[in-house]
Amino acid sequence: MLTLNYRDSRPIYEQIKDGLRRMIVTGAMAQDEKLPSVRALATQLSINPNTIQRAYNELEAEGYIYSVAGKGSFVSGTADADAVRRETLRADVKKLLNELRYLGVTEADAAALIEEVYEQ
Repeated sequence: MLTLNYRDSRPIYEQIKDGLRRMIVTGAMAQDEKLPSVRALATQLSINPNTIQRAYNELEAEGYIYSVAGKGSFVSGTADADAVRRETLRADVKKLLNELRYLGVTEADAAALIEEVYEQ
């Protein structure tokens, strides 16, 4: 079930995208399972259908879902999508760590930050 946090600084479409991605990765949604239609999900969440469409488009671009004309959107096999997403995030983390190093953050402080995240 998707829930929106209107106090979250992230845009609504990103919250929807992250929620659906989490459900796909954790197995809450099975491969080839049909996603709710854009209109149905927009009505359920009381938001603009364009917001749902944007989230679906980005999930499709990332390989988590696929669309069939006239049928709707479906969950794709996540093995490839997970690998692509993992590599994208690894590159982002490397970029952030390099910037932190440039700003004077020590290796020990960076390691402590990583441990803090994994303890949550």
